[in-house]
Amino acid sequence: MSPPLPGPLDHLAPLLSHYGYWAVGGVVLLEDFGLPAPGETILLAAGVYAGAGELNIYAVAGIAFAAAVIGDNIGYLIGRTGGRAFVTRWGKYIFLTPKRFEAAENFFARHGGKIVTVARFVDGLRQANGIIAGTTRMPWPRFLAFNALGAALWVGLWATLAYVAGSHITTVYDEIVRYQRYVLIALAVVVAALVVRHLVRRRRKS
Repeated sequence: MSPPLPGPLDHLAPLLSHYGYWAVGGVVLLEDFGLPAPGETILLAAGVYAGAGELNIYAVAGIAFAAAVIGDNIGYLIGRTGGRAFVTRWGKYIFLTPKRFEAAENFFARHGGKIVTVARFVDGLRQANGIIAGTTRMPWPRFLAFNALGAALWVGLWATLAYVAGSHITTVYDEIVRYQRYVLIALAVVVAALVVRHLVRRRRKS
């Protein structure tokens, strides 16, 4: 019998019970190329199931990792093939001029690897990560390497914690997310400082 899932995860019980590993792979893949699917949530739920003996934790981790990498690469392909045309046609309506887009490309080329890895842990960025990298034309081998690193860290963290914490995972998750905000704020400050420095250097050269 499948274990009861804690409150926020309970709605995924029927999906996991019926489709098991297919549900894990499918939902994570859909989330990672831009669709609003609960990829992180189903990874936590699958970890709880694995801790109760309903699923194999190594299979859960392997499938989630593969789905995360494949999903982001689909997003990268979407951004790479259609992103520039989108920016050229619609960018002005969101204040993304060709000049600003060029600056974003240069910045992503220098710091994109860090962004790709960290974005895996940020809701919103996780879904758009591949598309942004493709749109800014980050070299695919570089994207693939940092994306795989981020996926391994993301899957390893949440699958392991859910496996060990079991029904207490939501409490643990909430605590981590609470402190994660401070880390993200600090990272945002660092990124903003790097952007300002980059723009100042560009102005001095021009």
